[in-house]
Amino acid sequence: MTKQLTEQLTKSTTRSPKQTSYWLLRDYLRPHWLLIAKAFLCTLGFIGTMPLLAHILGLVSEALALGKVSEIVQISGYTVLMFVGRGLCQYGQDALMAKAALNVAMDLRVDVYAHLQKLDLDYFAESRTGDLSYRLTEDIDRIGEVVGKFFHQFVPSILQLVFVLAYMFYLNWVLTLTTLLVAPLVALLIAWFGNRMLELSRRSQDQVSSLSSLLSEVFSGIRLIRAFATEGYEIQRFKAEAEQNRRRKFATDRIRAIQYPFIGFIEAFGICGLFVLGAWLISTGQLTGKQFVAFAAGVLLLIDPIVNTTSSYNEIKQAEASVDRIFEIFRVQPTIIEKPNAQELPEVTGKVEYQNVQFHYQPDQPILRGISFLAFSGEVIALVGSSGAGKSTLMNLLMRFYDPCGGKILIDGINIQDVTLQSLRRQIAVVPQETILFSGTIASNIAFGQETFEIEAVEAAAKIANAHEFISQLPHGYLTWVGERGVNLSGGQRQRIAIARAVLHNPKILILDEATSALDAESESLVQEALQRLMLGRTVFVIAHRLATVRNSDRIFVLEQGQVVESGTHDQLIQQGGRYAQFHTRQFQ
Repeated sequence: MTKQLTEQLTKSTTRSPKQTSYWLLRDYLRPHWLLIAKAFLCTLGFIGTMPLLAHILGLVSEALALGKVSEIVQISGYTVLMFVGRGLCQYGQDALMAKAALNVAMDLRVDVYAHLQKLDLDYFAESRTGDLSYRLTEDIDRIGEVVGKFFHQFVPSILQLVFVLAYMFYLNWVLTLTTLLVAPLVALLIAWFGNRMLELSRRSQDQVSSLSSLLSEVFSGIRLIRAFATEGYEIQRFKAEAEQNRRRKFATDRIRAIQYPFIGFIEAFGICGLFVLGAWLISTGQLTGKQFVAFAAGVLLLIDPIVNTTSSYNEIKQAEASVDRIFEIFRVQPTIIEKPNAQELPEVTGKVEYQNVQFHYQPDQPILRGISFLAFSGEVIALVGSSGAGKSTLMNLLMRFYDPCGGKILIDGINIQDVTLQSLRRQIAVVPQETILFSGTIASNIAFGQETFEIEAVEAAAKIANAHEFISQLPHGYLTWVGERGVNLSGGQRQRIAIARAVLHNPKILILDEATSALDAESESLVQEALQRLMLGRTVFVIAHRLATVRNSDRIFVLEQGQVVESGTHDQLIQQGGRYAQFHTRQFQ
């Protein structure tokens, strides 16, 4: 569904002001048409009883006036049966429509999440985490609620208006036309208030997203806030955002508060006029008392659907902002895509070749300038250089987080752009500077990405990574629950779990990105020992600023301004007395 939808959205990223955003939801309603149709049939049964209620009131008023007790008992029996049927229809309408609405929200949420998984890293770098979380939760919940409300309240209310008005025309067309005189004015007012609610709701939801992003940012950096004693500053910043949120929500609530009494006054004015006209028609013999009671009951039955229509319309317009915010995500397309005929990358030996690779984020700011080299299977290649030289970019291109602007990258002679992304990335593992752990057990973090795994294999990987000893001492061993981001583990422990994860992944190509730079001496010793085991038999790329970690590499490439300016072993580069020797002298003096 996502692919079809994104193709449709990319044809036009703009929407006519007259075209409702809800039209984009049709592909999500279609799979659940049978549930919606059943709910609609129940709605028709429920609404069909409304004219009967008005008719029954008319019959009862006449029977009471004539003192016909037996007739009243008979009418009461029919009324009980009608209410039983009405209750069953109402249950079917409510239950079936709730299920359909929740299904739509579920499908939409999964599709949005799946689409986010395909987007480029740049999108996440520029987006706010709190905003994305709000869209996936609150915005989609609101869409599900309004889909349910549309079929559960809005459509039934419209049908009730139609059914009851038809019965009122049958009773007396003059009185009915008089009732309808205020309808255009009420409709215009509802439309105006609805558009105003949409505008204010968009602002309010954007503000809530900002508040959510602020909270996510603060909770992630709570240690830094405490360290710099900036709690007061953060409280003031939160207070300012919360105040903006309060003002925008109040603006929406105030419009709603104005709307109901304003429209209610117009309705009351119309009802008063109706009673005056009804009294005149009775006095002239054009209307009977029974008919007027039934008609008055019909008018009363119109009030509730008018109120429901008004409130539902307001909520529908408010939720339209959520629809816009969700489909904004679908309009963002990934730039890293597989070719239609992409093949699975077979198991490789690990030979990696860069051929005149060029790359830039901005056209006038090149990051890589025609880099070429060949890394043989099992070779350890170190990439050193100042920050911004292009070391991490080289590895990001190998993982196809980005594509080169020129040149190509080959693995075992196969262009990585000709293979599927999953088959490529399955044969590469990364041990980053800052290990990311997810909420779950130690075992599930080591076996990350595997739906099923054997605990014996996890333990074997942990032993290679020097992690088995500390894991065994935890309260529940490998089943110990890891808190969010692994904050209950030390940096060295987290790093050894990352190494165990890479061991279990069993890649042919390994990337070590500053893997020991943030560790103390004891932890670094354990991690280095684990890394030496992990590197055996693999092609390894080591990104490092600390030259002590790269002196045993088979070859060292020194990068400056996106170019390889020196290459060789540690001893060769020291003897050359170039940039590497200068780095070495600075660090060890």
